[in-house]
Amino acid sequence: MPMTPGLNPAIRQILPTLAEEPEGATVPLPEESSGSVLTIEHDDGSVSISLDGKPVEDIAESERSTEWFRNLVDDLDMGILNQISDDLLKGVQDDLDSRNDWIEDRAQGIKLLGLKIEIPGLQGATDGAPVEGMSRVRHPLLLEAVLRFQANSRSELLPTDGPVKVKNSALASPLQQDQLADALEQDLNYYLTEVAREYYPDTDKMLFMLGFGGTAFKKIYFCPLRGRPVSETVDADDLIVNNAATTLQDAKRVTHRSFMRSSTVKRLQILGVYRDVDLSTPNFESPDAVQREKAGVQGISVESRNPDDRDREIYEICCELDLPGFEHKYKGKVTGLEVPYRVTIDVSTREVLSVTRNYDEPQEDSNALPEARDTFVKYSFVPGLGFYDIGLLHILGNTTNAVTAAWREMLDAGMYANFPGFLMSDTGGRQNTNIFRIPPGGGALVKTGGQPINQAVMPLPYKEPGAAMMNLVSNMVETGQRVGGTAELAVGEGRQDAPVGTTLALIDQATKILNSVHKRLHASQAEEFTLLAQCFREHPDSFWGMNKRPHYQWNEQIFIEALNNCELTPQADPNTASMTQRMMKVMALKQMAAANPQLYDPVAVDTAALQALGWSNPEQFFAPPNPNPPVPPEVQAKMAELQIKKQDSDARMMTAQAGVAKVQHEMQGGGVGQPPQLDPNKMVDLELKKHEMQQKMMDAEIKQRDSQTKLRQTMIQAHVDQQSNQGEMQRAMLKNQDDRFEAANRQRDRESKERLAAVKLAGEITKNPQALSIVSKVLPKDMLERLESNEPPIEENI
Repeated sequence: MPMTPGLNPAIRQILPTLAEEPEGATVPLPEESSGSVLTIEHDDGSVSISLDGKPVEDIAESERSTEWFRNLVDDLDMGILNQISDDLLKGVQDDLDSRNDWIEDRAQGIKLLGLKIEIPGLQGATDGAPVEGMSRVRHPLLLEAVLRFQANSRSELLPTDGPVKVKNSALASPLQQDQLADALEQDLNYYLTEVAREYYPDTDKMLFMLGFGGTAFKKIYFCPLRGRPVSETVDADDLIVNNAATTLQDAKRVTHRSFMRSSTVKRLQILGVYRDVDLSTPNFESPDAVQREKAGVQGISVESRNPDDRDREIYEICCELDLPGFEHKYKGKVTGLEVPYRVTIDVSTREVLSVTRNYDEPQEDSNALPEARDTFVKYSFVPGLGFYDIGLLHILGNTTNAVTAAWREMLDAGMYANFPGFLMSDTGGRQNTNIFRIPPGGGALVKTGGQPINQAVMPLPYKEPGAAMMNLVSNMVETGQRVGGTAELAVGEGRQDAPVGTTLALIDQATKILNSVHKRLHASQAEEFTLLAQCFREHPDSFWGMNKRPHYQWNEQIFIEALNNCELTPQADPNTASMTQRMMKVMALKQMAAANPQLYDPVAVDTAALQALGWSNPEQFFAPPNPNPPVPPEVQAKMAELQIKKQDSDARMMTAQAGVAKVQHEMQGGGVGQPPQLDPNKMVDLELKKHEMQQKMMDAEIKQRDSQTKLRQTMIQAHVDQQSNQGEMQRAMLKNQDDRFEAANRQRDRESKERLAAVKLAGEITKNPQALSIVSKVLPKDMLERLESNEPPIEENI
C-alpha cells in the first residue's frame, strides 16, 4: 500500500490571499507602462501589495484555480454530508460484496505461489494433506512465470538512465528546441530516478502483482506532504469499482481504499487538505481474504492489539453528485446533472473529510459538459471479460493445482513404498505399540502367537510412481509454460544444422504473448507520463525546485513551452519486448548488410547495433579514418615475402659479424694479460677464417641490397601494373566508342543504299505510272516517311 495514499490529485499549493476589495475601492493607475501594479489603495485605508511585482490579474488567476479545487466541506450542511457519507459507504459495501469471488480466487492464487514454508502434515490437515506425513510441497510453475515476467518487464520499462524519452513530432525543429527537448528529457529522468526515489521500487513491486493477477493501477497526483507530483502503485485489491464497470472511465464509483497513520491524517488536516474534525479511535480492522493471505505469507498478524497503533481506513471515492449550492448550469439554467466530485471519508467515524471538484473549470464561452479528470492509469496483462483483467493466476492456476497434486502423489507414493504401513493379525496377542521404526541394523520384537511372522504381518500394497505419471507431469508443465509464455526453447541444442528460418519462427511463435503484453505496458506507461506532465503543468516549480544541477535554467514559461512542443513517451521500444529480440534484430541487420554491402553504410549499421546493446557513445570504438588507400593483396604478399628474405639476410650478416669478432678475439690471445705464444700455422688458419667471414659478410650485404632492390622493383612494378590497368580501361573505352561509330556508319551506308534504290525506283515509276499502286502495296508507309526525312548527325545517335 502507498506510504501516503488517498490524497487529492487536484490539490494546489496554498497561495497567499489578497484582502478582499470592499465596494467603492479606488485603484490608482500606475504611471509605468509595464502593467505591474504594486499597490492598491482602498476607501477604508487598507492597501493590497504585490510583493513579487507581478500583475494583480495573474495573482487573481492563481487564486481562481485554487478556489475551484478547494475543499467544499465547510460550504455544505452536516445533514447533506451525513447523507453523502451514508449513500457512498453503502454503495462501496455493495461493490465489495460483488467481488467476493474475485477476492477468494486472488487469495487462493497467492497460496499457489508457494511462498510460505509448509512442512509435511503431522496430524493431518484439510488443505490437501489429510494423512500424517503427507507432502505439502507446491510446484513453482506459477511463481516461475510471474518472476520471469517481472524481471523482463523491469529491464525494459525501467532502464538505469531513466524511463522517459522525449519525442518531438516536428519535421524540422530549430536547434534551440532540440536543446530544450534534451534538457527536458534529462531533467525528467533525473526527477524519476533521484528526486522521486520511490518510483523504481514501487513500479517493480507493481510489475510482480500485475503478472500475478493481471491488473494493476498507478495513481498520479500532487502530494502536499512531499510538495511534488508522485506516481504510486495502487493494488487491484485496494481499487474498488461498481460491478457494472468495464473501464475506469465508465465506472459509477471508483474507490481508492488506503490505510493512513493517525499522524498523517492530522498533517493533512493542518495543511487544509482534510476537514479539521476530531476523529475517534479507529475500529478493529476487518481484513479480507487477500489481506490475510498476504500477511500469512509474510508471517505477520494483520490485527493490532494497541488501539494507538491501528491505521485509519480511508476511502477516496470518485463519484458524481448534485450538491446544493453547486448545481450544474447549462446556458444559465440549472440542469440537475450530477457532476464529478472526489469525496474522502474516514470509515471508522463515517466523517466526510473533503469534497472537491473532480473536473476542470469550464471556460466562459464553452458549452462543454463536465468530464472527470483522469487520476488512475490501468496496467493490463491480458484484457479480460470485465473490469479486472486476466493474469498468470488465471492462465496457470488450474495447471499449477494439477501439477502440485501430481507432485504430492509421487512424493507420497515414494515415501510409502520405502516405508510401507502394514496389517497385523489379532491372534498374535497384544502388542506394546503398533508403530515400528526400525533403525539400520536394528530389530523389533513382534508377538505372533506362534504363527509365522509373514502370516501375522502383511505390508500394505503401495505402488511406486510409474513412468506414465512422470510423463503426464512433464506434459502438464510443458503445456503450462507454453501457454504462460515461459517455455525454454532449445532451438540451438542438438541440431547445429537447424534452418535459420525454422529457428526464428519458433522464437517468434513463443514470444507472441510476451510481445502483446509489452505493447499494453508501453501504452499504459505513456498514459502515465502524460498525466505526470499535466501535474507538472499545474505545479511547474516542483520540477526544478529539487534538482541541484538542472540541464537548463527553467522558468514557468520555458517549461510550459517545452511540454507543449514535446511528447513524453517511454524509453522502451514497443516492438521489442526483451534483450533476445533486440539481439535478433541486430543480427538480422548485420546479415542484410553483409548480403548487400553496396546498399548499406557499415558505420551506421554498427552504430545502431552498439546502441541497441546499450552503448550510448558507440563512436568511441571506431578506428580513425585512414587517408591512404589500401594496398592490393598481391602486392602485400610480395612485400611480406621480401621482408622475410631481408630478415634472413640480416640474420646471416649478424652471424658473419659474430664469427669475425670471434676470430679477432682468438688472434689477440683470447683473454686479458700477456698474449700467449701462438703457432704460426694456427695464425695463418685464423687469418684465412677471418677473410672467409669477411667474404660472407659482404655476400650477406649484397643479398640484403638485392632484397631491397627487389622490394623497390616490386612496388614500382605494382605501380606500373596499376597504370597499365588504367590504360587498358581507357583503351577499352575508346574501342567501345570506335565500335559505336562504326555501327553508326554502317547504318548510314545501309540507309544511303536504300535511298539510291528509292531514287532508281522513282525513275522506273516515272516511265511506267501504272506501277505506283503496286509499289505502294509492297513498301511500308513508315519506310517511305523515313527515307524522306532528314538524317540527324552521327554524334546524336551515339
